[in-house]
Amino acid sequence: MNFRSVLIFALAVCSSTVWAQDWKSVSGLRDALVALAPHSVDPHEAELLSVTAHIMSRQLAREYGVTGDPAVHNFLINVGAKKRGICADYTRDIGARLKELHFKTLVLHWGAAYAKESDENNALVVTAWNQPFADGIVLDGWRRGGRLFWCPVKNDHEYEAGRRGLLGHLGGHLHTGITAWREDLQETALLQENQSAKAELKRTR
Repeated sequence: MNFRSVLIFALAVCSSTVWAQDWKSVSGLRDALVALAPHSVDPHEAELLSVTAHIMSRQLAREYGVTGDPAVHNFLINVGAKKRGICADYTRDIGARLKELHFKTLVLHWGAAYAKESDENNALVVTAWNQPFADGIVLDGWRRGGRLFWCPVKNDHEYEAGRRGLLGHLGGHLHTGITAWREDLQETALLQENQSAKAELKRTR
């Protein structure tokens, strides 16, 4: 498969305005994925994952009917005005599409920040093989209302342990340096390609 042609096709079928905004992000994520393990991550896989995740995030926001602040959309779901579009919906739907692509050099994980609390967030985390979850890259379709957010797990300053409450209101620029992201092993298992991939993942922990 010519992965460059996949990217060109994606650019052709999507809104030019949207892709003008996303182009830098697509390229940046591809490069960041390769940088996870430059000698083992396939650049073509990294590009395909980046393009697909960006397209899916935008597409899902349209399907969910997201038109503004994702927190407001969550409220609309809670009162029954909308049916889908919480963080777990993005994570599950993007994850299901990425799983279909049968990556051999990249691994999908399910991440949860502040699990089981009112401000819980869920997102995909991607690593290279034999890398710990904390060294991966967060892919979050919910946070920006369909515009894919990504960054290294350790650099996600919006989800750090200890930043809520008083600390979170002292100007928003203080960082604890401790990630709030944790892996949900049960959900991660559902993202794995097959039993051998699950076994390999288990051996790396």
